[in-house]
Amino acid sequence: MKVKKKAVWFLTLLSLAAVISVYYLSNPVTPFNGLAIFSDNALKDTKISDLASKTGKTTPVTSESHLFEEMRMELQNERSQLKETLTQKIASAQYTAEEKNEAFNQIDAITKNESNEAMLEMLIETLGYPDAFVKADDDQIRVTVQANELSKTKANEIIYMVKKEISGSGKVVVDFQSETIN
Repeated sequence: MKVKKKAVWFLTLLSLAAVISVYYLSNPVTPFNGLAIFSDNALKDTKISDLASKTGKTTPVTSESHLFEEMRMELQNERSQLKETLTQKIASAQYTAEEKNEAFNQIDAITKNESNEAMLEMLIETLGYPDAFVKADDDQIRVTVQANELSKTKANEIIYMVKKEISGSGKVVVDFQSETIN
C-alpha cells in the first residue's frame, strides 16, 4: 500500500511540474524593473488608463513643459557618467580595496538619491501640481514645481513633505516655474 501512495504522489508531483513548465513556456515571464515604476511613461500610462476607465474614451496625456524633462535628462546624464567612472574605478586593479569600497558606496548613494527624488516628485504631483523636479545635493534639496504661482503655505507644505520623507534632509528650497513655459 505504501508503494502505491508514493507512486501516486510522485505522478501527481510530476504532472504538476509538467503543467507549470508548459504554462511558463507558453507565457514567458518579463523581468521586473522597479525603476520603471517611477518613470514618466508609467505615470502617463496610468493616467491614460484611469481616464479611459472613467470616461470610456482615451485621451493622450502630454507634458505641458519640456523644461522639467530637460532638467531630468541633464541630471541623469551627469549621474550616469559619474556612475560609469566609479564602476571603472571598481573594476580597475590599480585602486585599493578601500577606494573600491568607497566608489561602490558612492554608486549606492547615487542610486538611493535617484529613487528618493523620484518618490518625492510623485508625492508632490499628488498635491495637485502638473509636474515637479527634485534635485538632492549633499546638504540641500531643490524642488521646482510647475505652477502659476506658489503661496507660502503651499511651499511650506512641500517642505514639510520633503522633511517628513527624507530625515536629515538639510535645507529645502522650493521654486516654481510658470505653467505657460513651452
